Amino acid sequence: MPIEKQLSVFMENKPGRLSHICNTLAEADINIFAMSVHDTVDHAIVRLLVDNPDKALLILEEEGVYTISQDVVVLEIENKPGIISMIAKKLFRADINIEYAYCTAAKNQDFGCLVVKTKDAEQTLEILEET
Repeated sequence: MPIEKQLSVFMENKPGRLSHICNTLAEADINIFAMSVHDTVDHAIVRLLVDNPDKALLILEEEGVYTISQDVVVLEIENKPGIISMIAKKLFRADINIEYAYCTAAKNQDFGCLVVKTKDAEQTLEILEET
């Protein structure tokens, strides 16, 4: 269960903006492993896990895109009912608030990926590694 650097990209919520950001990263040979888009009326927050977050942060800033880096816990989880509930309960019992999370897995996959953002990634990782 590693701690990864996640980029949060703030952009206008209009056609072409996400395409531009993804293309900018692709042209720099940066691979996107995970992405979440949260929209509002005028703006969106795009959360990205990439293979080279430091390089991606610099490139996006050069493009004038407001981007911040945060630590998140990335978990490989079994793709079955109750797994996310178990993780949430474990963090609740430790009084750790999940600020946000996102995950994915296809129906036929045995495992998926869960990204969890809390106030303290190190503490979160410690709690989740306890048996």
